[in-house]
Amino acid sequence: MLGIDPRAARAAWTVFLIALVVATAYTIRVTLVVFMIALLFAYLLTPVVELVQRFTPKRISPQIALVIVYLALIGVIVALTFTVGSRIVEEAGNLETRLPDLLKNRAWINHIPLPGWLEPVRARMDQTLQTELDNGGQDILPYVRSLGGQLISGAKYLVYVVLVPILAFFFLKDGRLMREQFVAGMAEGKQRLVLEEILEDINRLLGEYIRALVLLAVSSFISYSIFFGVTGAPYAVLLACVAAIGEFLPVVGPAAAGAIALLVTGLAGYNHLLAFTIFWIIFRMFQDYVVSPYLMGKGVELSPVLVLFGVLAGERIAGITGMFFSVPVIATLRVLFVRSQRTRRRRVAGGSE
Repeated sequence: MLGIDPRAARAAWTVFLIALVVATAYTIRVTLVVFMIALLFAYLLTPVVELVQRFTPKRISPQIALVIVYLALIGVIVALTFTVGSRIVEEAGNLETRLPDLLKNRAWINHIPLPGWLEPVRARMDQTLQTELDNGGQDILPYVRSLGGQLISGAKYLVYVVLVPILAFFFLKDGRLMREQFVAGMAEGKQRLVLEEILEDINRLLGEYIRALVLLAVSSFISYSIFFGVTGAPYAVLLACVAAIGEFLPVVGPAAAGAIALLVTGLAGYNHLLAFTIFWIIFRMFQDYVVSPYLMGKGVELSPVLVLFGVLAGERIAGITGMFFSVPVIATLRVLFVRSQRTRRRRVAGGSE
């Protein structure tokens, strides 16, 4: 009577609801990120909890295994803080103090390994690179010097550091029950079976992904520490820590960590830049084509082009957080696509019969 098409009204209402969900998610994006990190942290601890439960008498509550794992985790964190952590803080403070003088060092550029056909233009590259460092140093120094103040002003994020393990505890404790309730409320019959298969694939995928990232980070830290320690590089533990953190940002992170290590060690007078370049190339080939595929498993197999696209797109959408979550999001979408295609083929095959 009013000239409103019911189908158009339903479509407009659907669009409104989708926009409302997106707007709400953007508004609470920090909270969502905290919960997602807690979920990944729970996936990381799952094998350890299951191992402890295996050796725990059945008459003892499974929550005891969780408590044991968390007590051990606290012990490990405290030990690392007083050993590796103190060394990293010391080296970072030393680098901050020396950075203004290091940026004036020009001799290190002569040690940069270049192909023979680029040697004639080394002098021009020397001048260009040093000019960029001089200009960039003026922009970098204020941020480096104010790093302590930024850390103090960012102390509020310590709440999230404490909150993540607490949320992970509840995910580990009640995760199976929450999953069953979610499936029961969302689907019935054959659809419920399909949803359970999808959740199982995603569960396995996220578990493999986060555990692989941690192992890759540990591998990078140990490898960089050994190489820099043997060759006498300055800031060895600090740069090894940067390399480990870089593993959490696919493609871009390892490349940036290598560039930072080359720049910092070069500025500090390190005389083995060519050896480090060779080490980095060999290590990346082994890490990316041997270790990573073995750890990730078949569930996280993605095209390098697709991973790079996801990382760059994630950076534009949500910065570092978007880069970190880009691969699991893309891999999850791949699981949904593969499962939907498989379900469609089943329906077609069932209808033809």
